[in-house]
Amino acid sequence: MSYPVHRMRRLRRTESIRRMVRETSLSPSNLIYPMFVVSGKGIREEIKSLPGNYHVSPDMIVREISEIRKLGISAVLLFGIPEKKDSLATQAYSDDGVVQRAVQEIKEADTGVVVITDVCLCEYTDHGHCGIVKNGQLLNDESLELISRVALSHARAGADMVAPAAMLDGQIKAIRIILDQNGFPDTAIMAYSVKYASILYDMFFKEGVKTVLKFGDKSTHQMDFSNSDEAMREIMLDIEEGADIIMVKPALFYLDIVYRAKNEFKMPLAVYNVSGEFAMVKSMAREGYADETSLCREIFVSLRRAGADLIITYHAKEMARELLKFQQG
Repeated sequence: MSYPVHRMRRLRRTESIRRMVRETSLSPSNLIYPMFVVSGKGIREEIKSLPGNYHVSPDMIVREISEIRKLGISAVLLFGIPEKKDSLATQAYSDDGVVQRAVQEIKEADTGVVVITDVCLCEYTDHGHCGIVKNGQLLNDESLELISRVALSHARAGADMVAPAAMLDGQIKAIRIILDQNGFPDTAIMAYSVKYASILYDMFFKEGVKTVLKFGDKSTHQMDFSNSDEAMREIMLDIEEGADIIMVKPALFYLDIVYRAKNEFKMPLAVYNVSGEFAMVKSMAREGYADETSLCREIFVSLRRAGADLIITYHAKEMARELLKFQQG
């Protein structure tokens, strides 16, 4: 039977009723906050293109983590910007690297926040690519040793989870093997399983991690944004190699991929709401075209509705504050 017996608007009549029948939830525990760690002491400098996000030195990071914990955010994802860069990314796997020191600070403070570390070499190489380069080509297998060394150094520092981002073939297997062989079988892997070659990363590289490509681009290892079936094969391989959480990056332009990934694999799924997506929201809010909080909430619920369990976002703190108000109201 249909109208007038069935009236869909009955369950939309008040906010209290709408809450009762809401199908998709969003809470601070779904959010992961990216953080940028730099060398030095006493540093907390706002990133111009990512307002509300900062370059922070290791000695200052616990103050930031304390705020994050109070907001109910589940985890942080740490990126490192070294003092020196070279062709072999030696600062990436140094026991005294900026990420390693930041992890130690967080763990010594017993913050209770899950610490995830980005495992990639591009922030640490002088050429800006994600591994060893020879004759203008990124070498896959030769780079795996360095990537696995980075992951091991993060685990030794106390990271709960490592997140390999280079999209090199076999990187998950290489990391799982080295972690297990060195007594870290419980260190989880969040795989950047589907990372598209996207222009939406530009602000992250230019100002977030201060990385400039000396030549070429990353289309030989990051995915062609025209492809969907290939994304499923990438995920399947990462799961077979030992990934505990899979990821789709970017987020908003790839909801079809998020939906497919969740339905086909039933794995814990993260999405990365990247710098370009963040900037679009900021621009609309700045020009008065949309309320920033309302827009963010709609975006993040759409990501959850598509199948995302976790959302990595530069809006994490702002959104968490609003969600807490909403839940209390």
